[in-house]
Amino acid sequence: MALKTLIIGSGPAGYTAAIYASRSGLEPVVYEGLEPGGQLTKTTDVENFPGYRDGTTGAEMMDDMRAQAVRLGADIRYGVVTKVDFSLDGSAPHKVTIDDETEVEAHTIIICTGASAKYLGLKDEEKYAGQGVSACATCDGFFYRKKVVAVVGGGDTACEEAQYLARLAKKVYLIVRRDVLRASDAMQQKVKEADNIEILWSTQTVGLFGDNGLEGAHLVRNKGELGEEFFDISIDGFFLAIGHHPNSEVFAPAVDVDEQGYIKVASPTTKTNVSGVFAAGDVADPLYRQAVSAAGSGCRAAIDALKYLQEKGLA
Repeated sequence: MALKTLIIGSGPAGYTAAIYASRSGLEPVVYEGLEPGGQLTKTTDVENFPGYRDGTTGAEMMDDMRAQAVRLGADIRYGVVTKVDFSLDGSAPHKVTIDDETEVEAHTIIICTGASAKYLGLKDEEKYAGQGVSACATCDGFFYRKKVVAVVGGGDTACEEAQYLARLAKKVYLIVRRDVLRASDAMQQKVKEADNIEILWSTQTVGLFGDNGLEGAHLVRNKGELGEEFFDISIDGFFLAIGHHPNSEVFAPAVDVDEQGYIKVASPTTKTNVSGVFAAGDVADPLYRQAVSAAGSGCRAAIDALKYLQEKGLA
């Protein structure tokens, strides 16, 4: 028998969708994916999510959301979607395969698989995750007031994050692999005019160091070229701003995505091009990527799913 609502992925979007779908009597089943709770479980302190007066940790907040969804009736399971067979016009239930074994049918599907930050691939990035390494200046910049930080990247995102951090930190290093910035002219000008932003041109990070959390970075300028130079900088925070990768591959053959792989939705709704399939959270959000905005879109997706089922006479 087909489910009314299947939620793929967890995190703020998935758990919020589960909470709203449960309260609407949709009896949702949630498959959490490889990383139950999403990227936020790797974040230590969270102080910008409403309702946590004294702040919390990402893991604790996801535990709270999960427990709330379970209390309201959501059926949360471990498993990864490995194949989908979507009915484009919604004339038949959608089919999803879990872990190459179990096939699940559902009249509505809410995709909340998130987006993964791109990293340099250094072992030290994992070592200092939550102890100085971050992929979100808006999320974690507050903890580096009056401190020294570095941002890696040369595009608009990197320049935006450098500017944001420059308003909080004592000094910001912008580590740029090339000898030019890829950001817009206006963005470049703002970075270059900031008194506390220093651009390190033609520079790459080869390692991070510190005994009690992150204390600095090992860098190389003009790597493999004449004038190659190795040097260290002392920093308290290391921010990756080289892009995100939406976890949409398994859905992309059926669901429309943009050039970066983000699922396209018919804003302000969460509807995709496939009838009965909705997308919420970072997998459909290349701009904000915040826990609170993901939660909000999870709410909207559950409401969109309810309306769809009501129109079909299934709820």
